[in-house]
Amino acid sequence: MAASPRILLVDDEPDLLDLMELTLVKMGLETDRAVSVAEAQARLRQTHYDLCLTDMRLTDGEGLDVIACASALALPVPVAVITAYGNAGNAVAALKAGAFDYLAKPVALDQLRTLVKSALAIPKSAQADDPTRELIGQSSVMQDIRARIAKLARTQAPVHIAGESGSGKELAARLIHRLGSRSGKPFVAVNCGAIPETLMESEFFGYRKGAFTGADADRDGFFQAANGGTLFLDEVADLPLSMQVKLLRVLQEKKVRKVGATAEEPIDVRIVSATHQDLSALVETGRFRQDLYYRLNVIDLVMPSLRDRAKDIPEMARFLLDKLGGADVKLDRDAEQALCAYAFPGNVRELENTLERALALCEGRHINAADLNLTPPTLSATAPGSKYPLQDYLDQMERTAILEALEQTRYNKTAAARLLGVTFRSLRYRLERLGIE
Repeated sequence: MAASPRILLVDDEPDLLDLMELTLVKMGLETDRAVSVAEAQARLRQTHYDLCLTDMRLTDGEGLDVIACASALALPVPVAVITAYGNAGNAVAALKAGAFDYLAKPVALDQLRTLVKSALAIPKSAQADDPTRELIGQSSVMQDIRARIAKLARTQAPVHIAGESGSGKELAARLIHRLGSRSGKPFVAVNCGAIPETLMESEFFGYRKGAFTGADADRDGFFQAANGGTLFLDEVADLPLSMQVKLLRVLQEKKVRKVGATAEEPIDVRIVSATHQDLSALVETGRFRQDLYYRLNVIDLVMPSLRDRAKDIPEMARFLLDKLGGADVKLDRDAEQALCAYAFPGNVRELENTLERALALCEGRHINAADLNLTPPTLSATAPGSKYPLQDYLDQMERTAILEALEQTRYNKTAAARLLGVTFRSLRYRLERLGIE
């Protein structure tokens, strides 16, 4: 008979320890207690735990110290933190440090049970075949992306995925969901730019019968549909400011109110967002709320453009040809070279369209460069001074400006950001996107 999962409870309030222990024992779990950082660290090193619940403020340190110890073990232990009510800063700091999730005081027992069930489901999902193989490519940047996705799947922290259109942001979001503890629950993808502003509240939160003309029955919104799972907010930068305020409240309170309802209902949803725009730049111009930005961008993931990993293009092309029904079709060497030299402003989506067209036009079972129908100006790397493709030209200008600023400030990134007139976070995002070390 398998042993029951064991939970370590870390807090210096005996009453809270008693309450949590009683709740977990009723769930058939075993518990141990610690009242300080030092005692918690000693127990973590001596005994294997399936989960650790720790207060953020302890007599001899912080919950962050417990997280660091649990993460450094040969078999890392997921850690959830307990924060003071309304202290969002502590929760964000804990999630960035690698915490699985957080609870606010006073601890709601239903939320505690939900969190524990999610945490204990992680090992089961980790035993499945590695879905990150769907991210094609052996370049170092893609290996880093796969490793980061696997790590992000082990937490409940909100993730923001940045990257150009067609770079695979939704695929990354789906993999984070499938590898995590919510894999058995719904994954709901929403294109925020495709919903009329007048319908946003009812689409996201649902509505009650009679709430407005045409509301002839109760209806759930995206949050209710994704309850227990993941809500993917694609092109989140397109949300109007009025909707950003309402979304922020839902993320803070973990409750939604349907249009026409008088009471709120609790929801348990992990948020993954994405956009091809620079959110930090939108915050600076007042087009995106700073408080919502920090809620969504607890952990970021930057998906590389196809031109930034050109060595992966032949493997990606082979995968896409098989997907399109061309398993026995070969790419000639000149076709591979043309693909690798092309800028692909539309990234993987454009590559797939190019290959689908070539598959229809080619004669026999070979695709040559002519079949690809790539325009001559983009068959080779952008010539110095050329303004086409536009994205390449803009990237060159941005790269030059950043490198000059770094040289002037002796590679002091804070000073360089000030010189460029952007925030440090915005500069860091640009450095990652452009591949500048």
